[in-house]
Amino acid sequence: MPRMQDRLRKSAARLALGALLLAAGNAAAQVSDDVVRIGVLNDQTGPLSGYSGPGSAIAARMAVEDFGGSVLGKPIEVIVADHRNLPDVAVNTAREWFDAKGVDVISDLTSSTIALAVQGIGREKGKVILHVGGGTDRLYGADCSPTGFLWVYDTYSFARGLGLALTGGPSGTWFYIASDTAFAKSMEAQLTPVIEAAGGKVLGAVKHPVGTADFSSFLLQAQASRAKNIALLNTGDDTANAIKQAAEFGLAQSGQSLAGTVIYIQTIHALGLPAAQGLNFVTTFYWDRTDATRAFAKRFAERNGGRMPSQVQAGMYSSTLAYLRAVKAAGTDEGKAVAAKIRELPVDDFFAEGARVRADGRLMNDLFLATVKTPAESKGPWDYYKITTRLKASEVIRPLEAGGCPYVQK
Repeated sequence: MPRMQDRLRKSAARLALGALLLAAGNAAAQVSDDVVRIGVLNDQTGPLSGYSGPGSAIAARMAVEDFGGSVLGKPIEVIVADHRNLPDVAVNTAREWFDAKGVDVISDLTSSTIALAVQGIGREKGKVILHVGGGTDRLYGADCSPTGFLWVYDTYSFARGLGLALTGGPSGTWFYIASDTAFAKSMEAQLTPVIEAAGGKVLGAVKHPVGTADFSSFLLQAQASRAKNIALLNTGDDTANAIKQAAEFGLAQSGQSLAGTVIYIQTIHALGLPAAQGLNFVTTFYWDRTDATRAFAKRFAERNGGRMPSQVQAGMYSSTLAYLRAVKAAGTDEGKAVAAKIRELPVDDFFAEGARVRADGRLMNDLFLATVKTPAESKGPWDYYKITTRLKASEVIRPLEAGGCPYVQK
């Protein structure tokens, strides 16, 4: 009888230990609603959809598939919504996703105004926000969040990269053609000190309304300034119209160069090389840069009607994969735990080689100065860029101590 009681006690102990281990495993691998949901929130049909839109959702789903389709034994789901470039629509969608739809992370957020609004919701609810299409440097500065991450570009790094790369000697003079927007004001405020510190000079500037169709008077002023670099501090259709009309005015033939602030390969494709040739700009990604970028671009284009990925769409893949790796490492989809792992784990992929995420949520990825090829230099469709300079993240992204992020320990 004592032997029987002994065996019973040992059996009970084993069962209890098993239950404890199971409970510990469940506690360590908690997934809300038994699904990890990724929300892609962007402009699906409007003016920003070409370089973001459905292509961003394609890139996110590619990352999910490459990760294996599940994490911590639970399925991964990608849902998509169109914010229609309206902040109130974006805010309402984000709240509904977090409160009622079980969404764990929201990504893309094309438009800085929308990105800032959704950043606040993520901060309030402890949810991860991946900023891929929004580029205001406030996202990793005064408006940073413990669960917010800026993955691709920002106004500070693009302005600094452009100014450093193009200022010096005879290339040191500038003239701005700027939209009458907060974006342009921010770019001007950040670009001018870089130019002046490098020994250059801004000879003048002119502002135009958003949606300008005729840039002739602005281009004439730029020509008359004789500045070496004409910086286009605008976006979207305004940039495209300015580039096209600059070619008609023969700016390049007069020895002046156009410099774009936020350029996407889709814009160059729509304009054509005869109009866009010689344009200088900073980018975070070009599909034909390495074997790894080419491999991703080929797979992406097969799903995207033959169209190559923009830097935003490539960044969507990278940020989604980094998020899923962090969920796996954290053993949960709880926002703050995942955010801590995103900062802890290295990011080493075709988009950001050997990069890391800083304490303020900024991915420290290198940038590249690019020039649009001439028609004679291009070997075929989408062969549009010459990468001339690699700009180190540590030299062009705003220093951590200068950003004013309140969550960074001094």
